[in-house]
Amino acid sequence: MALGKDYVKQDCSLARALEVVGERWTLLIVRDALYGVRRFGHFLTHLEIPRAVLSTRLQSLVEAGVLEKDGQDYVLTAVGRELWPALHMLARWGERNYSGRGPCRLFFHVPCDTRIGADGVCPACAIPAPLEELEVRPGPGMNPEKDDPISVALRRPHRMLAPFDG
Repeated sequence: MALGKDYVKQDCSLARALEVVGERWTLLIVRDALYGVRRFGHFLTHLEIPRAVLSTRLQSLVEAGVLEKDGQDYVLTAVGRELWPALHMLARWGERNYSGRGPCRLFFHVPCDTRIGADGVCPACAIPAPLEELEVRPGPGMNPEKDDPISVALRRPHRMLAPFDG
């Protein structure tokens, strides 16, 4: 029997957030949307996620207001973009504690070409770098063998939120 996805007995903001993003695959879908993935097929091949699971998770994110459907594209809303600092910090935490290879991706503040810190702050500008001003670049922990279109594209610098071609 599958576990429920709500925490009705918990009067807690974290519990409410987990009801939206706490299911398996959901944060990876949001991560990819932050990178600029918008098409169902691109999510499918990059994440290697079962089609039915992806469909369910995308629909849930649309219903929660994290994504919106624009034709064939799934686009992050302002609510979805607010998840960036949490995902960035969680990824950095994972790198420090559970990855022996180093970061898969590095994030640079484009106006000054400075790598942002784990806290999302640009050390050169001393400000939290806005998502729209970030570029993702390959890091030493990136898997060079993944050959889906998104993995290949992310081997080159790519502006966050900028959609991928195709």
